[in-house]
Amino acid sequence: MRRILVTGGTGFIGSHLVELLIKEGYNVVVYDRYNPNNDWGWLENSEFKDDLEVILGDVRDFDSVIRATNKVDTILHLAALIGIPYSYISPLAYIRTNIEGTYNVLEAARQKSIDNVIITSTSETYGTAQFTPIDEDHPKVGQSPYSASKIAADQLALSYFKSFDLPIKIIRPFNTYGPRQSLRAIIPTIISQIKLGNKEIKLGNLSPTRDLTYVIDTCWGFIEIMNSPEVVGEEVNLGMDEEISIKDLTSLINQLLGKDVKVIQEENRVRPSASEVERLRCNNKKITELTNWKPKFNIKEGLKLTIDWFSKKENLKRFKSTKFNV
Repeated sequence: MRRILVTGGTGFIGSHLVELLIKEGYNVVVYDRYNPNNDWGWLENSEFKDDLEVILGDVRDFDSVIRATNKVDTILHLAALIGIPYSYISPLAYIRTNIEGTYNVLEAARQKSIDNVIITSTSETYGTAQFTPIDEDHPKVGQSPYSASKIAADQLALSYFKSFDLPIKIIRPFNTYGPRQSLRAIIPTIISQIKLGNKEIKLGNLSPTRDLTYVIDTCWGFIEIMNSPEVVGEEVNLGMDEEISIKDLTSLINQLLGKDVKVIQEENRVRPSASEVERLRCNNKKITELTNWKPKFNIKEGLKLTIDWFSKKENLKRFKSTKFNV
């Protein structure tokens, strides 16, 4: 059985992926950012806590990364600095974490001759859709420092495949949602404000469309890519081949909650106009043809599960629901 290193394994997607891997019988090592309290993020209260090996370090530090790769034969690299608004404030932080951090993972894998390296990309690398659905040949457009850093990281990974024959695979999820997601993301933002009893909810631009995938479907995508020899050296989209506007998404969540809450657009939540990605819809033909991946949750099913999770007080209290932060 493979021994898998998951970087960023205590975060939103990472924690779900780690738990699913353990359920499937894999030997998992979690690598995430050092903190003096030895806090394991979303894995702190996991039912699998006793089965975990967690290494805390810093993906920006090569010595820390290469130590974490000991006796590992697969790397799932999810560690990244996310959040587009903060990338306007501190672009250099994204360069150091997303580009240098990915270099450290790639170079450690090369030196240790690790034969299965999965790099996590993002649909933001495409920018606003020039055609839909978006396939892997769509131009890459850095409309924010965040997306530019991920484009660079992807290209660095591909260069390691071409230059050093490192067996990398790039998985490019479109917008993932579900339990544990940060309130920085649109779906938790809407749900949390409504659950707090607000008569009005504050959002940014309502016109952009997104292709939304429930987090467990995304995690199964990682596992399918990990186990597929057909996608070595390839970039592979992961999404539903559907799109919904933020306005219609808000209405759907209102409907599922039995509410009719007014939406207010706040200027400080709106991206710079040239930086806004107006439309995203995934062409998932490649992943469905080269792997056995098929989504199990439609948007209503996924939203209901997400609403149920955020409706529990013990979960919602982990967030600062009344405070807006970039």
